Amino acid sequence: MPRRKANDRAGPVKTRSREGCSECRASRVRCDTKKPVCTRCQERGLTCATPLVLKWESEFTSRGQAFGRAGVWSKSGKHLSTPSPSSSSVSSDDQVWCATSWVEPWNFVSTSVDTLELPYEVEVTDDDRAVVLAPPPARRVQVTGPTLSLPLFPHLSGTNQGHLFEYYIEQVCPRMTASASAPSPFASIIIPFCTTASPTVLKAIQALGACTWSRTDPTYSAVGLRLKSEAIRGLRNSLYSAGSSPHSSYSEILVVMMLMCLYELVDHCDQQWTIHLRGAKELIGSRWQQKTLMAPEPDEVTSFAEQFFAFQDIMGRTACGKPRLLGTDHWQHNKQNVDAWMGCSPELVAILSDITDLSQTRRQLASDSARATLSLKAANLCKQLEDLVQDVDEGDEDLRAIAELKRLAAVLYLHCTLYNASPTSAIVARYVRRILKTVSDMLDKGLLIGLAWPVFVAAVELDPLNDELWKDADGNEVYGRPVVLRALAAMSESSVLSVARTRAVIVKVWQARDNILKLSTSNELEDTSDSNDWEHYVVPFSTAMSLV
Repeated sequence: MPRRKANDRAGPVKTRSREGCSECRASRVRCDTKKPVCTRCQERGLTCATPLVLKWESEFTSRGQAFGRAGVWSKSGKHLSTPSPSSSSVSSDDQVWCATSWVEPWNFVSTSVDTLELPYEVEVTDDDRAVVLAPPPARRVQVTGPTLSLPLFPHLSGTNQGHLFEYYIEQVCPRMTASASAPSPFASIIIPFCTTASPTVLKAIQALGACTWSRTDPTYSAVGLRLKSEAIRGLRNSLYSAGSSPHSSYSEILVVMMLMCLYELVDHCDQQWTIHLRGAKELIGSRWQQKTLMAPEPDEVTSFAEQFFAFQDIMGRTACGKPRLLGTDHWQHNKQNVDAWMGCSPELVAILSDITDLSQTRRQLASDSARATLSLKAANLCKQLEDLVQDVDEGDEDLRAIAELKRLAAVLYLHCTLYNASPTSAIVARYVRRILKTVSDMLDKGLLIGLAWPVFVAAVELDPLNDELWKDADGNEVYGRPVVLRALAAMSESSVLSVARTRAVIVKVWQARDNILKLSTSNELEDTSDSNDWEHYVVPFSTAMSLV
């Protein structure tokens, strides 16, 4: 039946309702819009819902579609309504789009109730342990099994774990040195030592290889634990049989301790590694006390193992500020040759040790003369860092870049611990920007070894209110926190040692700074205590950290 003309209708024109439920609209049936359930839905037992759909004119315009019927339709069909300027098509030149950066899986930092309830507890989460898969750069070492080639030690080929020894040589050792051309001391020094050492050293090497391999193949986790247990049992027997005079097997005991320490550092950087550090401290201290009477001059193996623990002690103390465990006899201020394993010169390590020792005495000063003396010492250390030239073999530019990066981080560390600088200080912002820019360039080149300490020092001193560092080639802002998280993700994939705890501490420092900004006004941010920014934000979270 045709629709009646307007002059023949008695009542008002019944138009379609825009308030009908979704079921009636989908069936193109008139809805009586009764609440809470319309009549049709009640009779048919349907779920009556009236969803609100928001439509944006800008989206329709960008797709070249009309927004509703504005300027397109009229009842008469003769006099089209004039479209409003807002509904007319907008050229692409007039459209302004917000720039959004690409978000990677490692960009997310989780915050939970425990963050506020347990502010000083650092928990290494699965996010911190996660390995981000990415296309390998040119310098990145591929994590694969040992290749089928002639074994370096044929007598081990027939054993059940001979392939773990090969994996240690081919995969672990190259990823422990910042230089691609310099030999790794974990291979050039430790491997020849295995030919004359007891089977305990071999068990420790195989355990370390299995633990490292388990990061990409979990089936080796149980193998690593079993070999670790056997190595610990052999170490205990060696200590027991040596009695009060362990100098006859001193080198072997120290090497096994070093390998077990590395095992714990690879295994999510658990705090258990400090047990081996304290044990080495007692062993080394006993040897140095009786050096003139009983112990011979240290050989290459002994010197390297002692230096390993001393370096771990110094780099960890820069974060936590605790007293030294090992002495300064391993470092000399006149040695400027860069060590390929440490990624810096012994002189830089000696300066770092002096900075940490001086920062511990800063809060204990009671007189003006003592403070003046500290200022003079700090100025002298600062000048040493500025004038320091670290010697690198010609052509090894990668190692030179790592050494310079650590020198820059040392300057930043000095200003934060001795001159009370904070993220808002101009000199801190300048060095943070410089360090992270260098780190970003190294990541692009695939240089991933030896970055832990520089990344940590720069990350904990990022200004939460001024995180923009520089602009990339496309003119986009580059922010500090994504650069740090990207570096940690790349390091977790390519480095042997786990950076999970390093990431957890950095995130904890960021959360502490953010919470202060949320809970305090700008006038209340002044710290009235005698602790500086480093002691207030970094030291409480940084116990048992390895930053080598």
